[in-house]
Amino acid sequence: MQRKDAKQFDQKVLDLYDDYAHGRLNRREYVSRLAAFAVGGLTVEALMANLSPNYAWAQQVKPDDARIKTETATYASPQGAGEMKGLLARPAQGTKFPAVLVIHENRGLNPYIEDVARRLAIDGFLAFAPDALTPLGGYPGNDDEGRAMQAKRDRDEMTQDFIAAAKFLDTHERSTGKVGTVGFCFGGGMVNQLAVQIPDVIDAAVPFYGSQPDASDVSKIDAPLLIHNAELDRRILAGAPAFEQALKENNKPFEAFVYPGVNHGFHNDTTPRYDKDAAALAWQRTIAFFKKNLV
Repeated sequence: MQRKDAKQFDQKVLDLYDDYAHGRLNRREYVSRLAAFAVGGLTVEALMANLSPNYAWAQQVKPDDARIKTETATYASPQGAGEMKGLLARPAQGTKFPAVLVIHENRGLNPYIEDVARRLAIDGFLAFAPDALTPLGGYPGNDDEGRAMQAKRDRDEMTQDFIAAAKFLDTHERSTGKVGTVGFCFGGGMVNQLAVQIPDVIDAAVPFYGSQPDASDVSKIDAPLLIHNAELDRRILAGAPAFEQALKENNKPFEAFVYPGVNHGFHNDTTPRYDKDAAALAWQRTIAFFKKNLV
């Protein structure tokens, strides 16, 4: 199956998928509402298949790419779930590297996020992508189950798990001690929280379409931010002006980009919401930002 373009769908269909992916619709409601768009011989099942992630599309860097080394790493999260695991990726050549914590969406460490970690390793970073589903057995192999599993976890406990992951990178033997973080959707919101809660660890932060912290917490941020949002993502954009105003009022360094005509999730190359041009530009800016602030 070839990935379809977002422009091939009614925007209301993409909005329904967004509501389903973020738990605002259960599966029954999602199927029921999609039925209104299953016309002209297109079944609901086919429509769902076209909207759902296909992880074969996300592999830009193969796990056995000779340019990098990868391993499953375990770290302690004493104030979180205890023992956590994730994918650690680094360049094959060299001894120490600036580090980047990669924070997944609301469904665990899926193949797309693993590939993002490998992409960072290709560009010279020690990248670590923890799996918040570790205490529940890890990412189950599909997003629907992963989403249901992550919803069972306590948000504050997960925050502690990612705080512990950032500290793990900060002191890792292959880390230079410079730590950035990038995250997507849930992960984008978590990036903002880490910038607030551990300013002594985070040296650069890149939230992709993530929920914003409270304006009263913005003064705690020390790291420069690079904020990526989508023009059609009304939910996240609703909080953007207040966040950016608070950053300005507190003299915090940041850049914010809104990518025109694209949807929430435009960087995720496994669904039709993916926008190749916007994703490439956002990633180019992200790598340049990390090299500027971490190298």
